[in-house]
Amino acid sequence: MTKPVLLEVKDLDIGYGKVEAVRKASLRIREGEIVSVIGPNGAGKTTLLSAIMGQLPSNGSVMYANESLGNHQGVAYRVSKGLSLVPESRELFSQMTVEDNLQLGAFSLYRRGEKNYRPAREFIYDLFPRLRERAKQQAGTLSGGERQMLAMGRALMAKPKLLMLDEPSLGLAPLVINEIFRIIAQLREQGVSILLVEQNARAALRASDYGYVIETGDVVLEGAAAELAENSQVIESYLGKKTGTTKA
Repeated sequence: MTKPVLLEVKDLDIGYGKVEAVRKASLRIREGEIVSVIGPNGAGKTTLLSAIMGQLPSNGSVMYANESLGNHQGVAYRVSKGLSLVPESRELFSQMTVEDNLQLGAFSLYRRGEKNYRPAREFIYDLFPRLRERAKQQAGTLSGGERQMLAMGRALMAKPKLLMLDEPSLGLAPLVINEIFRIIAQLREQGVSILLVEQNARAALRASDYGYVIETGDVVLEGAAAELAENSQVIESYLGKKTGTTKA
């Protein structure tokens, strides 16, 4: 049975002044899917996430949970509807404790009238045991991997239906990257849909159901993640080895 579409982006144009950063981008995510967007630096991947999150104005259509989201519906509104973004920079409050950073992530729950954020926090601590161990530690003293876990945990405090991750493996050691992707797979099992922007194409496609390739602002390829991983163009450009001419 085909799963319902959670997010559908059609013909999205995003620019910075007169510079067009993304052109006619279209993508779709179904409930319970992991969808990856891969491509080189400067291709427009982060810009695309920012526009979906309402941080940048755009032209085109963004449909989320059967609701059309326009430029007038900003970040707070989208978070309240179940969209969360973990930015590449992570944007933690370094002088605040791990626990306080998580509590800030529950602000949208508070606005919805859910005054008890502890069950959500315990879910995060079960998902990321190291955060429980460092609950009273300042965020600025954490390792890179722990900061990424905290950034993801803070976003998950809002109980999103769709979690968007911008370069979650950036700057992390291989063992930590494996742990992050294990948790991403675990989140899908618990019903969270994931939109994953990654330069680590191999890890992203391995974890995903479907994928898109974006280059210089244009979506140039799409397909089932397993098929993209065998596509000769993707292999040569992003996976670091050559193969035959199989295409997605």
